[in-house]
Amino acid sequence: MKPTILLYDSGIGGLTIYDEVRKALPNAHYLYCFDNALFPYSEKSEQELITQAVKIVQKIAEKQPLDLVVVACNTASTVVLPALRANFTFPIVGTVPAIKPAATISETKTIGLLATVGTIKRPYVLDLIQKYASDCEVEKIGQTKIVELAEEKLLNGKVDVDALADCVKEWKVHSKLDTVILGCTHFPFLKAELQQVLPTVKFFVDSGEAIAKRVKSLIAEKSNFNGKQDAKNQAFCTKLTDDFAEREKILKQWGFESLNVIEI
Repeated sequence: MKPTILLYDSGIGGLTIYDEVRKALPNAHYLYCFDNALFPYSEKSEQELITQAVKIVQKIAEKQPLDLVVVACNTASTVVLPALRANFTFPIVGTVPAIKPAATISETKTIGLLATVGTIKRPYVLDLIQKYASDCEVEKIGQTKIVELAEEKLLNGKVDVDALADCVKEWKVHSKLDTVILGCTHFPFLKAELQQVLPTVKFFVDSGEAIAKRVKSLIAEKSNFNGKQDAKNQAFCTKLTDDFAEREKILKQWGFESLNVIEI
């Protein structure tokens, strides 16, 4: 038997987290769900996100017993973790912006938090800044458009670099900003393009490796797992859309055997 790990996000940005977890635990059984019925999460209420999170995990757990769940979305992680932990006994791992490592690595003590509007305004994130980056100047940009640009790159291989540059234009003239936190799991897909439009930024940091380490340590504490040795990785979405075939093709390239719609 091997561990069954579910990762979920509003879109396919959570694949950046899956990629890091898979490197740490290459032999685990992986399930991935993107909640395209509610995409993008940054525009949804906290209660909507909480209700949907519990439904998604419950529905998938009924199909396949789970050993661990990763909420591979910064916006959702700021609100849904307590409800998930109250409803399920297996470990729940959230995704939070890499504020602590950014504050440590910055040479100018000037960092930028690039995230969704939903993440930027959460008290949880403001508390992290106060706790780990109180000695830094923290600039914040909340942008849902970049999430859409990342999805577009994954689906079509194209990036509107001008649109991306416009999203972060206020940082292009910031002389001291040397570190940018990629505070949304979609954003690492655009790291090369962000480096292109923000050439003076020295460091781009995200949470992927830290989450992978956390998942690996939690799995190491368990001995009995739910995944059969020959279990195939599977992907799920919450709505049938016109680009279903394209998304299924991408997910197969990432090691998932199939994509199925789950009704929530």
